[in-house]
Amino acid sequence: MTRSEKLRLIVQLSIPSILAQISATVMFFIDYAMVGHLGEKATASVGLVESTTWLMGGLGMAVNMGFSVQVAHFIGANDFESARRVLRQSLTCSLIWSLVLSIAAMAIHSYLPFWLGGTADIAHDSSLYFMYIGLFGIFFQMEGLAASMLKCSGNMKIPSALNIMMCCLDVAFNYFFIYIMDLGVVGAAYGTGMAELITAALMMYFLLVRSPMLGLFRGYGGTKVQRYENSFRPTGDVVRTAFKIGAPMGLQHLLMGSAQIVSTIIVAPLGTVAIAANSMAITVESLCYMPGYGIAEAATTLVGQGIGAGQRLLTRSFAFMSVGLGIAVMTIMGVLMFIFAPELMAIMSPVEQIISEGAAALRIEAFAEPMFAASIVANGVFVGAGDTLRPAIMSLSSMWGVRLTLAYWLSQSHGLRGVWTAMAIELTLRGILFLTRLWKGNWNKKL
Repeated sequence: MTRSEKLRLIVQLSIPSILAQISATVMFFIDYAMVGHLGEKATASVGLVESTTWLMGGLGMAVNMGFSVQVAHFIGANDFESARRVLRQSLTCSLIWSLVLSIAAMAIHSYLPFWLGGTADIAHDSSLYFMYIGLFGIFFQMEGLAASMLKCSGNMKIPSALNIMMCCLDVAFNYFFIYIMDLGVVGAAYGTGMAELITAALMMYFLLVRSPMLGLFRGYGGTKVQRYENSFRPTGDVVRTAFKIGAPMGLQHLLMGSAQIVSTIIVAPLGTVAIAANSMAITVESLCYMPGYGIAEAATTLVGQGIGAGQRLLTRSFAFMSVGLGIAVMTIMGVLMFIFAPELMAIMSPVEQIISEGAAALRIEAFAEPMFAASIVANGVFVGAGDTLRPAIMSLSSMWGVRLTLAYWLSQSHGLRGVWTAMAIELTLRGILFLTRLWKGNWNKKL
């Protein structure tokens, strides 16, 4: 392939995924905008548990990736029967895991707001919001699994279109539950859960029925008994490989999510305005870095299939070009975020003090976006190669050793702006570390 052909393929795979990532961010953006107009206490009650809900989502994603990376390798090797075998087992394992997470959410929901430093005036709504988000986690888990499998087969359009649809459904359901049913913060959880339920059902339909490579209910030879007898029972080889790939990612999400929770605890003493501004600014910033995650998903697919096919030079070329594209796109997004930070925050909340604090935080973070892009897309490359342990160690060392230490120290004198300054410094350092590993590391040893 020529350079232009490779770049065109990366862009073709990235655009649907970028749109899906942005739509998911817009969904959270809309949630916050709707809740934000209920007042700063309602906003803070959601923002307080946001990092914990992201932690649960990250743990679910790690399980899904442990199986979908295997599927990408088998598809690259044209071994579709083995890919379907992994898919069947992933359905069982992901379902069990989602139930475990939901039970955990139920067990801790009433205590969590107080553990995070929340006050009694926001604890009730905060705990109920977290509980319902946890109960709806099974829909999120299965939707994520189906989307990941479809993307690893090269089908970016269907998951992206369905995620955009989920954003539209979220708006409609949120309006209904928050305003018409007058359920407030809890209505936002209901709306998100209903949108995820419908999207998960459709995503599974396109994976299990319509997918030509992975469809389990399509005729691909063998009798009905041969196809389905004990076929969903996990086997040692598949689960071990999934654990080898997914466990470092799960540990990374656990400790990174825990670090985000610690960051929330650092912010909590700064007051309700700081909590609301911090959570809203995180949501706005995600509009900037979601394109990076979209490109990272394309990189995971191309690298995973390239490794399965044994294409060494092509795979390395895809890796470097994907990272370069991610840096370019997120640099532009960072410039736009710096310019329009006040306007973006004003969409989220009418409170002038929240707008001011959030805009200042976003403008600090804008300088870190190029290197943040490098870490995001390079990590997508490593995941596609099944190289997840060392990148996880690098991320955790950077997060716990640099960001949290600096955040606590700077928050004492500079408040919320100090916390975001620490974040920008840490993300820049992490990007440099990931670029160094991409260039010099042995992530492509499977080639």
